[in-house]
Amino acid sequence: MKMTFRWYGDDDPVTLAKIRQIPGMTGIVSAIYDVPVGEVWPAGRIRALKQTINAAGLAFEVVESVPVHEDIKLGKPDRDRLIANYCATLRNLGAEGVKMVCYNFMPVFDWTRTDLAMPLPDGSNALSFDAAEADAIDVSKGISLPGWDASYKPEELSALLDDYRSVDEEKLFDNLAYFLKAVIPAAEEAGIRMAIHPDDPPRPIFGLPRIVKNRDDLDRILAVVDSPANSLTFCTGSLGADLGNDLVAMVREFSGRGRIAFAHLRNVKTSAAGDFHEVAHLSSEGSVDLGEVVRAYHDTGFTGYYRPDHGRMIWGETGKPGYGLYDRALGAVYINGLWEGIAKTVAARQ
Repeated sequence: MKMTFRWYGDDDPVTLAKIRQIPGMTGIVSAIYDVPVGEVWPAGRIRALKQTINAAGLAFEVVESVPVHEDIKLGKPDRDRLIANYCATLRNLGAEGVKMVCYNFMPVFDWTRTDLAMPLPDGSNALSFDAAEADAIDVSKGISLPGWDASYKPEELSALLDDYRSVDEEKLFDNLAYFLKAVIPAAEEAGIRMAIHPDDPPRPIFGLPRIVKNRDDLDRILAVVDSPANSLTFCTGSLGADLGNDLVAMVREFSGRGRIAFAHLRNVKTSAAGDFHEVAHLSSEGSVDLGEVVRAYHDTGFTGYYRPDHGRMIWGETGKPGYGLYDRALGAVYINGLWEGIAKTVAARQ
């Protein structure tokens, strides 16, 4: 596996110099964050970002994310223009050596949490989601919720939610299929693997449809275009927020088929009611057995990219919730230790 680390640019308090010091670190996962959604990422901006990352001794081969415009998800008349722009961005990224693009198809809201700093017994804090609290929120009134795109004004959000009233899961899936059939050929030409991220959390919220929630959803998406360029970002935290998802079996299946391009490795403690909060990466801390997940990747010969995903905020660190340095670095070392131990045990048996 190729270890990478999410970096939010020059304003990120976690610097490239610090990331470079994590044992085994090879690359940076980043994006251009100030280009309006739906517009083409300029080649010069991509080149400058690559040069900054390369100068720190790290590779820039993974982008997370190139956002998908809501009009594409809604199937509006201007989607062909927006998809053409998306394809142009892929060509510009491929020309600079980017090999994988993570994206999602979640309507309106990206990852959603009800608390960005839930206190944990050890004195750290973490992202959390309370299902009952989320269900009680009337977002049409413009209430700001952690994890949603705050660029929407209340009236804009209300109008967008109205647009989605006529879009059920089948219609949303049809719109995703339309997008994939247009984009995957461009990705293939650019030498890029598109890797869809699961819904986070993997359940309908605020009356909006969700179509990337479980094994059957993932399999259906991969069947739309049967190509390695149409692949998965397999996030154990997102999918682990549904106790019905057998993560180890899913990794064995989809990695065995060569269709996982990007592994997001993190742990969550999940309740039967669908509440969850994020914990340290250790298998003993949460509901995800990362030891067995990593074993599944090893056994299936996974050679793609991975990153230690959301961590707790520990040791008094402040900054972007879930994206501090310390706990993600601990997670990276833990995952590398798991991989090395599994590899040595297998070698000793041969």
